[in-house]
Amino acid sequence: MIARDPWLAFARHTPARIALGRTGASLPTQEVLRFALAHAQARDAVHTPFDSNAMAEQVRALGFETLQVASAAPARDVYLRRPDLGRRLSTDSRALLDAAPHGPIDLALVVADGLSSAAVHAQAVPFLAALKPWIEKEKWRVSPVCVAAQARVALGDEVGAALKARAVLVMIGERPGLSSPDSLGLYLTFAPRPGRTDAERNCISNVRAEGLSHDAAAFKLAWLLKEALRREITGVDLKDESDALLEHGHPPLALSAAGRD
Repeated sequence: MIARDPWLAFARHTPARIALGRTGASLPTQEVLRFALAHAQARDAVHTPFDSNAMAEQVRALGFETLQVASAAPARDVYLRRPDLGRRLSTDSRALLDAAPHGPIDLALVVADGLSSAAVHAQAVPFLAALKPWIEKEKWRVSPVCVAAQARVALGDEVGAALKARAVLVMIGERPGLSSPDSLGLYLTFAPRPGRTDAERNCISNVRAEGLSHDAAAFKLAWLLKEALRREITGVDLKDESDALLEHGHPPLALSAAGRD
């Protein structure tokens, strides 16, 4: 007999593993199978090949230019064993960025596979579509979107430095959890250069339909970028106070059609 959990009524409000019930001293078979499925989905998210060509094509369809780059990790197995190689550009990619036109750039944009190419495939394009109106509204000068394979967050520091950008935004697949194999992370760094630490970045995580919506993430990122460029800081010195604007009835989470004009 399966003993029902008193929290069962709350389970429909969260994908977290609560109110699983029990059969004697064990979990019900259904929950054991659900756990095994979630674990398999997390593993698949890590090992699914990143389709950088398709990603670049989808990004161009939004009106952005693209550049395709890669880290110094030559293959996925090396990338997983050697995080340091994922933080450095390959020789060919560095030469490509060095040869790219270097006009004034407020924000370098990087779409990276990270530890979940499934997250990037699902979330990067919708997020960029939500961010684009803010870019146009604030008249930020952005780089071509660098679609980066086998990349870690710190690869953005090398990209931003090579493009001489004031700031860099890395959109990257987060390490998959057992209830979230497709979460996108956003990392914003002012004055990018090799050697920057995580304390010098602002992070917006869990960007997906079941977490932080694309519109809400774009709103928060736009606020952080505006303040980063004004104050010339990111990381622990820059706190996300964008919610205060909502409390006082100012900007909505997404630009309305009228707000884009």
